[in-house]
Amino acid sequence: MFFRHKRVWITGASSGLGEAIALELAYRQAHLILSARNEAALQKVANACAAAGAASVLVQVLDLERHETLGNIAQGVLQRVGKIDILIHCGGISQRSLTWETSLEVDKKIMNINYFGTIALTKAVLPSMLTHHLGHIVVISSVTGKIGWHQRSAYSASKHALHGFFDTLRMELRNSPIQITIACPGYIHTQVSMHALRGDGAEHREMDVETAQGMAPERAALAILRAIETGKEEIWFGGRELMGIYLKRFFPKYFSRLSKKAASS
Repeated sequence: MFFRHKRVWITGASSGLGEAIALELAYRQAHLILSARNEAALQKVANACAAAGAASVLVQVLDLERHETLGNIAQGVLQRVGKIDILIHCGGISQRSLTWETSLEVDKKIMNINYFGTIALTKAVLPSMLTHHLGHIVVISSVTGKIGWHQRSAYSASKHALHGFFDTLRMELRNSPIQITIACPGYIHTQVSMHALRGDGAEHREMDVETAQGMAPERAALAILRAIETGKEEIWFGGRELMGIYLKRFFPKYFSRLSKKAASS
């Protein structure tokens, strides 16, 4: 009953992990605010959530890259729903290109969406959470938010930046009831690699083998909801790729040899 009637705003809710989280929350009778760029896809998810038992569903289109619009959008949502109990940042974009073959414009685009878009929406919602003395901010990072990886330089940088920002924000909120959870999944079976950016800005349009073999988004959604309910500050979940975090920390030279071998295969 933890999520029943809580107001939960999810970005990136039109597909993949965001959609899976939305449906799991619908089963738990939460009030949902679903956001992404694609209104038609959002509406399909909204209809599925309503059928699954959501207390209410509000579709709010937004583009995380358009930072200047997020303040007004947040104010409009708050006027309609009153307050946000849980803000879940699922929106983002990945990358599939070597560092030296990636234009600076692509680096900027990935940072603008994954990092600046996320913190801009957080800054827009946080004052209301402080006023109401409640709130939980959930950030979907990645294993690559803990370690760098082949053809993910900008993506990994954007996720590393989120850790720095939200770890600091958590520290600053130490005397507040507002909580922050950072989730670091490994490979999840979604369309993330299909929509990842190549060095010239074009979509990758290929399903990675690792992604195709990754965890079902429904399982990942359950892990994230458990972390929210139990107040975890950070969670890691996935397959063998999680070993990279431990190897990087405790056996960095071995991790370096292993990652170079993996990158060349």
